[in-house]
Amino acid sequence: MYNHIRLVRSALSRISLTLAMVAVSLFGAWLTAKADQSLPSSFPDFPSIIRAHSDQLAKLESDKGAGTLFVSAIGPALQLGDAARTLGRTPLPIKLANELLVPDLTSAVHRLMSSLAAWHLASTVKQAVRDRQLAPPTERLVGSPQVRAWLDQQGNPPWHDTLSQLSDLLTSPEWAKADQEGPVVVTALERAARLEVDAMQASYHEWDRIRNWKDRVRGLNGQARLCGTWQWIIHNHQHNHQEQKLSLLFPPSGQTQSTPPGLAEMIVLGENVYLRWEANGQVQEDSLQFSKEGQRLEGSFVNSQGGWGSISGKRTAGCTP
Repeated sequence: MYNHIRLVRSALSRISLTLAMVAVSLFGAWLTAKADQSLPSSFPDFPSIIRAHSDQLAKLESDKGAGTLFVSAIGPALQLGDAARTLGRTPLPIKLANELLVPDLTSAVHRLMSSLAAWHLASTVKQAVRDRQLAPPTERLVGSPQVRAWLDQQGNPPWHDTLSQLSDLLTSPEWAKADQEGPVVVTALERAARLEVDAMQASYHEWDRIRNWKDRVRGLNGQARLCGTWQWIIHNHQHNHQEQKLSLLFPPSGQTQSTPPGLAEMIVLGENVYLRWEANGQVQEDSLQFSKEGQRLEGSFVNSQGGWGSISGKRTAGCTP
């Protein structure tokens, strides 16, 4: 009778673990699909890249090591070659590094690499549960003390609490006594799945930020070039060639409170300037070009009321921080 009860309990445990693994897989797939809705339509195969560099990711324990691995392998594999080459150069002059947003880029790379390392740890735990290998060296599942210390230094990423909960379970006395299919193992599987999803979302977010790094540099450079006070003359062909004169102040980057009222969008690429204005349900778009060594702007506009005409701008004062 006792042996019969043990067999029944063992069978129920196996069923519970199997159901948990199915539920976790479905939950992870649903969260992945939800995450993908806000992601670019084309992105690298992260799981394959993590598997290919699993040994290096498992041993990351410093910002320097993370940066070196990104520059040498992970960055190019993730289609981030420009960022990898920029960080791989000899130290840039401080002024140039700031203009290229290198400090911001470096921080984003560290966040990306730590998220990939957390993602790898989650995958390792899930695979150990599937393979019924629940008693490997603890460091294989939770990382070495140096690895954990580095991950803990990455601020407060969205996966940090989940990683801590999973690590606490894997280093607990309950885990040491857990059988192959008990409730502790089911809980570990659930937390590993949650960690994998959290780390995945964080990795995609940082990847997209690094991918758009050059656009941010161009935008800030353009904003710096437009910064200053301008005398604006608008010639509207719709209203009997009426002219409107006004003074516009374009502030330095970061001072959004001083942005001209109604300016909804500003794009400066090379010599070309695009401005979009929105006020009282009306929209106007300006297309301009720099001339006279950046001291003048010439172009045209169209608006939602059918108006169209020319715009000329003359810089009357330089940029004031």
